[in-house]
Amino acid sequence: MLPEDALSFLSTADPKLGELISQVGDFKLEVHAGIEPYQMLMRSVTHQQLSGKAAKTIFDRFIALFPGAHFPAPSDILRKRPETLRGCGLSNSKVLSIRDIAERTAAGDVPSLAQTPAMSDEDIIEQLTKIRGVGVWTAQMYLMFGLGRLDVLPINDYGVQKGFQKTYRCRRLPTPDRIERHGKKWKPYRSVASWYLWRALEGVNKTG
Repeated sequence: MLPEDALSFLSTADPKLGELISQVGDFKLEVHAGIEPYQMLMRSVTHQQLSGKAAKTIFDRFIALFPGAHFPAPSDILRKRPETLRGCGLSNSKVLSIRDIAERTAAGDVPSLAQTPAMSDEDIIEQLTKIRGVGVWTAQMYLMFGLGRLDVLPINDYGVQKGFQKTYRCRRLPTPDRIERHGKKWKPYRSVASWYLWRALEGVNKTG
């Protein structure tokens, strides 16, 4: 849950961001709580480089391979032949990534949801990026949308970069280093700032 003073803190620390906050309105990042890391990682891998509709179709076919399961256990996934998984529309590289996620989860190398509260953002990113096909951005998205962590700044996210460019009227797309330096003033609410930078691209007016 967002602390009541978070938006006031950000508006005071960064008046330009404060203007954007005022235009957009309430912070409404949707957190998908209660999802195990391996589940969200598999969903994220499926969606890589695909439109939302195409990715959903493929992911639904993947889940349909396991009747009666809300989400298959890693051991169930590993029992499926790679060609069966490819039959859902998954590329070979994505099949390898999904199997690696399953193998590492079964081996205890991927933290469980119950373990994450005791782990720092950095520790979680370090563990997750050991997985084939899982980069820093994917791990950061899990921190934000799976765990609701409030101080994540995805400096390599194109939407964050474009939102920064628009909000601060940069002539060129800002570098990740520039966003990271500027974002120090947003700590400990960099996830919140990132969410507003995404909203900057929508051209929305105040909503609430």
